[in-house]
Amino acid sequence: MADQVQVGAPPADKVVVVPDVPLAEKPPVAAAAAAAKEPPPVPESEEEPVKQKQVEDAEALETKISDAVADGDDEEKVPQSGHYKEESTRVADLLENEKKAVEELKVLVREALNKHEFGGFAMPQQQQQPKDDSAKEEPKPKAEAVTETVAETKEESIAQAETGDDEEKVATATVRSDAVEDDGAKTVEAIEDTIVSVSASVQPEQPPEAASKEPSDAKPNVEGKDAETVSNKVLPQEVSIWGIPLLADERSDVILLKFLRARDFKVKEAFTMLQNTIRWRKEFGIDELVEQDFGNDLEKVVFMHGFDKEGHPVCYNVYGEFQNKELYQKTFSDEEKRQNFLRWRIQFLEKSIRKLDFSPGGICTIVQINDLKNSPGLTKWELRQATKQALQLLQDNYPEFVARQVFINVPWWYLAVNKMISPFLTQRTRSKFVFAGPSKSAENLFRYIAAEQVPVRYGGLSKDGEFGNTDAVTEITVKPAAKHTVEFPVTEACLLTWEVRVVGWEVNYGAEFVPSGEDSYTIIIQKSKKVGCSEGEVVCDNFKVGEPGKVVLTIHNPTSKKKKLLYRLKTMPASA
Repeated sequence: MADQVQVGAPPADKVVVVPDVPLAEKPPVAAAAAAAKEPPPVPESEEEPVKQKQVEDAEALETKISDAVADGDDEEKVPQSGHYKEESTRVADLLENEKKAVEELKVLVREALNKHEFGGFAMPQQQQQPKDDSAKEEPKPKAEAVTETVAETKEESIAQAETGDDEEKVATATVRSDAVEDDGAKTVEAIEDTIVSVSASVQPEQPPEAASKEPSDAKPNVEGKDAETVSNKVLPQEVSIWGIPLLADERSDVILLKFLRARDFKVKEAFTMLQNTIRWRKEFGIDELVEQDFGNDLEKVVFMHGFDKEGHPVCYNVYGEFQNKELYQKTFSDEEKRQNFLRWRIQFLEKSIRKLDFSPGGICTIVQINDLKNSPGLTKWELRQATKQALQLLQDNYPEFVARQVFINVPWWYLAVNKMISPFLTQRTRSKFVFAGPSKSAENLFRYIAAEQVPVRYGGLSKDGEFGNTDAVTEITVKPAAKHTVEFPVTEACLLTWEVRVVGWEVNYGAEFVPSGEDSYTIIIQKSKKVGCSEGEVVCDNFKVGEPGKVVLTIHNPTSKKKKLLYRLKTMPASA
């Protein structure tokens, strides 16, 4: 999460010394952060029996809701779900029965592509009609009819031979015809074979080079077995989903694995789900939808920002934006607008998914952050309907695209909703959910997302300015009623810039420069003052250092709650 996360709070008057910061190089703080970037291991709890777990969850949740209603403080009372470990997307890592399911699904998909069964596409006429076996079932023709047919064939063959083309083939055809004449019991199929052979070999009205072409180039009017041969040459259907062609390469295996996991590796159910999804995408016009322009009215409602510690892109859903009556009416006031919102939401998801890496072992899921602060709640019928419809579409057609669902600023009433739906979710699904009340929101985000990737509005340091999302942040916990000091040693003239933030603030902050020389005086950069929540989310400061010394930041936490201190710094040559 951060560069140097100190486990546990430091003792009072703890001093953190940051090594000397060389010029034109990455600060040691950032370098240490890069080395310690690996996220801490997430413990896995053993799954309890489902019924016993549901009873315990219900009782605990009931107590938490009543406590939240009583004192209005739900920060410490929001239940946390089990930890979720994302499964591998490499087929080689699967269990044997899972590998078998993947292969079986690929067989079904291949057959469907060969028969053009995906997406409701019409089959070629020759493939749609079943093979006609009526010729075999009809009674054999009389000898007279056979003789008459053979005679016609002989006359046609002789006439064609007079043109000088393919005399040997005509002779062969004549011999075959005589054999048929002698044996009146030969079937109509044998006669048709003879006619087709002669017709394909001798073309009196075509130049010699045309006669040398394959029968398929001449496009003869054939029936029976020859028609079946032609129909078998129809190319398999090509179907792509999220920009990945089915069965084209190993990325397709990752797609199929999502459908299998969504259906507990039940092959037929996964195949049906895939068929329905491809059909829905065609009917919904996904490819055209991606190119539509819906404006930017909803860009603050749903947006992508940064990545979590494992590299998943993070999507923020801010429902409180719909407290704006004008925006709410513009989005949900009638059915047409609700459908427009639905299409916009699907478009947003489609664009996000197409940026994912579907190669085996790649990042092909998203972390969802759901901000419930000032959410309209259950009273907004239109929002409820649109959300319900959107969730249904996502559930049916976008399987296994969420790595984790984090709910922040959770109000007490949401716990009651969660209590009702939780028994209907699988343990695997429930383990992806994380809930946090207002004062614990930033802390829970930092469990999964580094502070430099978290927007300022949610407690992080990600914003426009001198520092970017790649400039690592150091996290330190300041004990209640304790003072914490951070030192930045410098050995030569430079411009030192830093950012400081205390989540929740309500602490005293000060900064000074202490020269190394005995005859020099300490310079007050920022006189110690109390910084409240509403006085500024991030303190951005700098100091031009003219001699060796150190910049000292002091954080005094007079409250009875521990505080999370975040900071980062960089240097530039003094001439800059």
